[in-house]
Amino acid sequence: MRIKKYLFIFLIYFVSINSLYSIEPEIFVQSTVNRASKILSEEISKENKITKLKKIALETVDINGIGLYTLGPTRKNLDKEQKQKYSKLFKEYFLKSFSSRLAEYTNPEIDVYGKKVLNENYTIVNSLLKGTNERPEVKIDWRIYTKKKDEPLIRDLIIEGLSLARTQKEEFSSILNSNNGNIDFLFLTLEKFIKS
Repeated sequence: MRIKKYLFIFLIYFVSINSLYSIEPEIFVQSTVNRASKILSEEISKENKITKLKKIALETVDINGIGLYTLGPTRKNLDKEQKQKYSKLFKEYFLKSFSSRLAEYTNPEIDVYGKKVLNENYTIVNSLLKGTNERPEVKIDWRIYTKKKDEPLIRDLIIEGLSLARTQKEEFSSILNSNNGNIDFLFLTLEKFIKS
């Protein structure tokens, strides 16, 4: 009887530890959207919603990884000071852009319905933003970085087949190409948006 009791305790402990150190990507995404939906349905000011949404983004999105990707090959030509400046500006730019857009929604319902493991580092999680009288349903795929099993992070959103990270990369590339690759022009663009 005592052995069964200890075995049961061990199993509970093992399952708890396992869940602490390994988070399934689809559960991570559903949990994240549930948190965001809860904030968006609260009767608080838009500014308060934005503050709370930024906190979620800081915890769940690989902002630094997205920033490096969107900068493209230009990042190899930057010195340490320029890299630090870009990283800081991109973080502020991303958080403002992400939270202010999302704050426009009121109680969005997103259902996760599938996933595709690409490799040990990436999983695509499939979801659907339910339609309303004001908007049609929208298919959203989440590119989740899963190298750290206990700390999955969002690397991209693919909305109706359009990658937001790739779109951002093309936008930054256009700014750089129009200004002979001068990173200062991109810095000015980011600063202008942040201050707007």
